[in-house]
Amino acid sequence: MRTGRPRSFDRDEALDDAITVFWEHGYDTTSMAMLTTALGIGAPSIYAAFGDKRALFLQAVDRYLATYAAFTVRALAEEPHARDAVERLLREAAAAYTRPDRPRGCLLITAATNCSPQSADIATRLRELRAEGARALTDKIAGATRTGELPAHTNAHALATFYGAVLKGMSAQARDGAARTDLEQIAEAALLAWPPAADQQTVQ
Repeated sequence: MRTGRPRSFDRDEALDDAITVFWEHGYDTTSMAMLTTALGIGAPSIYAAFGDKRALFLQAVDRYLATYAAFTVRALAEEPHARDAVERLLREAAAAYTRPDRPRGCLLITAATNCSPQSADIATRLRELRAEGARALTDKIAGATRTGELPAHTNAHALATFYGAVLKGMSAQARDGAARTDLEQIAEAALLAWPPAADQQTVQ
């Protein structure tokens, strides 16, 4: 965290500082005093540059998605096979959730924990973003049922929900101090639940 930032501060750098505070403490617990200390500018300058705390948080979330959490989109987009995409997603999450230079876990999962009624819109927005990720994973798995990578009767929504729950659990474990290797072991165990390919099904 820096102090004495000049007026012409770097916007992305300031958002990175805000991400760290919200990520570590959550939305409700983060105060404007904490933000001014982290960003190195006064509250009036924060309001002028970003708006109120809510507006700053939403901008920080957008940057988080484009940077620290971008691995989720890349895994689904770059891997041609659904299982490879899920494996990459889990393994990269294990690394991302335990980075030594950042707070642990996932901002989208932890920032709105125990939100007050006054912050219900923030909790809703994070829930919507998580739902978007779940739909993307479901679509990836559903595509695998059409190509024969998975049996046609596979419940894509249920399987995506399962791996989403694994990711949430990995985030919670990371917040509790789990090491990257611990999360990788969780990922390996979760991958055992992946259904065999359609051509590997044994007819009884």
